[in-house]
Amino acid sequence: MSALLRPVLHPFARAASALLCLALLAVPAAAETVIRFGHPGVGAEQRPYSYGDATTYARARQLIEKEFADDKDVKIEWTFFRGAGPALNESVASGQLDFFLLGDLPAIVGRARGLKHKFIFATGRNNPIFLAVPTDSTITKVEDVKGKKVALFKGTNLQNATDRILALHGLSEKDVRFINLDANAAVAALTSGNVDAVFGGQEYLPLAAKGVVKIVYTTKGDDPTLGRNSSYFVTEAFAAAHPDLTQRVVTAFIKAAHFISQDQNRDEAFEAWALSGLPKETFVTNFDGVRLSLIVNPLIDDYVVARYKEQAQAAKDYGLLKGDPDIDHWFDRTYLNAALKTMKLEDFWSTRDGRGNIETRGSIDQKASN
Repeated sequence: MSALLRPVLHPFARAASALLCLALLAVPAAAETVIRFGHPGVGAEQRPYSYGDATTYARARQLIEKEFADDKDVKIEWTFFRGAGPALNESVASGQLDFFLLGDLPAIVGRARGLKHKFIFATGRNNPIFLAVPTDSTITKVEDVKGKKVALFKGTNLQNATDRILALHGLSEKDVRFINLDANAAVAALTSGNVDAVFGGQEYLPLAAKGVVKIVYTTKGDDPTLGRNSSYFVTEAFAAAHPDLTQRVVTAFIKAAHFISQDQNRDEAFEAWALSGLPKETFVTNFDGVRLSLIVNPLIDDYVVARYKEQAQAAKDYGLLKGDPDIDHWFDRTYLNAALKTMKLEDFWSTRDGRGNIETRGSIDQKASN
């Protein structure tokens, strides 16, 4: 069309058209929501995987990513902290995480210092602890560590759990020369002879299998309240802003817990956890004679509440707390109960009293006893 034949727009029409274009350009794209997950540990050679519970199984099999695969405006991020609970707490304090796993002691310390998060389900209860020593050591039992140099990762759920082991065997922290080392440093110190012993988890089983160290004690078969306990948390800010996403995350994790609680899926759980770099045989040995349903039970029952109150008091006694963690108002069972109801799992896991005795026998335990 020639310039002479083009229609001439009124100045007001041109202005209106320009404003419309600007308005369309100003409409923002759908905001992306990033769900940030944290874990207090890292796999061998800094692998972004861990082991031992339903959330690490979900990570290995990308179950959270699959849950949100059709949500183009949702992005999933995982961060694994070599500095364990203390390092993860720092990240929570700076607003860098939404969901995270923590052992009892660092979670209690964080809450006492004012971190705003909800305790939404248990991830691990009675996870075994081992006492490892050099192969030529004369230490044969817990009582023998009196006066010895012992590696211990302080500030983690291992610290209070180890204190309870000592107490039940007639000792206290004052009887032992504890050296604060993380898991990797502790292994090096033990194998080089710089410490006499170390309290730790299943990461020492591969070393024992190779004859590098020997295991002289385990909490397996000892007092039923011994072992390490951990749970999952969501920040109050994220839960308030995204209650629907929070529920979907919790439901996905409870599905994972239900799956690996079943004996026929035990081997699959070990295969997934082996992505952490620990051999599958480590988990076979660690959980020998122990059903996974007893470890990954997500219920917030009297047993869990009692352990966290007990650990809070112990932390106070050791001067680790600067405030009151207010344990009673910490637990939020809303999301867990909704997930259990949706999947008809209200009676799947057993509940236990404060001493670890079964109160109501869940269907998984009934099945195992038949």
